[in-house]
Amino acid sequence: MNENIARLWKKRPIIISGPCSAETEVQVLETAERLASTGKIDMLRAGIWKPRTKPGLFEGVGTKALEWLDQAKRNTGLPSTVEVATSKHVQDALKYDVDVLWIGARTTVNPFSVQEVADALKGISIPVLIKNPINPDLELWSGAIERLQKAGLENIGLIHRGFSSYGNIEYRNAPMWHLPIEMKRRYPGMPLICDPSHICGNRILLQSVMQKSIDLDFGGLMIESHIDPD
Repeated sequence: MNENIARLWKKRPIIISGPCSAETEVQVLETAERLASTGKIDMLRAGIWKPRTKPGLFEGVGTKALEWLDQAKRNTGLPSTVEVATSKHVQDALKYDVDVLWIGARTTVNPFSVQEVADALKGISIPVLIKNPINPDLELWSGAIERLQKAGLENIGLIHRGFSSYGNIEYRNAPMWHLPIEMKRRYPGMPLICDPSHICGNRILLQSVMQKSIDLDFGGLMIESHIDPD
């Protein structure tokens, strides 16, 4: 881990932002430049591969979007982070010098997938963030941490993105704040940031959820952004 990333890893609050999905080169570059111009963003994110519930939905542009994110990184000087779910994702992300990886909620729920990512990262020093599993199961979340630790990874952090709950109408994914708080208790030295975009599913609740996470001593935010939010 280089000196700049090591510094950011300890920064509080750390702010990560960028498009949910990398759609076009123009969209990625313009979004990154607008974010950088605020002077508030520490790291760029972009969805390269998007796991969807049903086939036929947009599942991301794929590897070629890493070129766009790499260009955005060079244009702005901001480090980059992407979601990975397979060994091939890991290889491609590292090829394009992605600085931080994250494991998404749909991957955390599958120990086979987490193990594949962990195996691909053996001997590689790169920070990895782990989103909570879709369902409220802290053992799955803890298990993902343990798999990465056994692969030799030392810089591991957590992302709270809310949990699926049947009948929930207020949030896209219910925050269930007591669960990330329990993870803070179990792993007191591990960074924990909040993903309010996935919790809320709308702009109305974003500010209150972000403020709640900071009040609970979360270490930062991962926020989705777009040059044309509507």
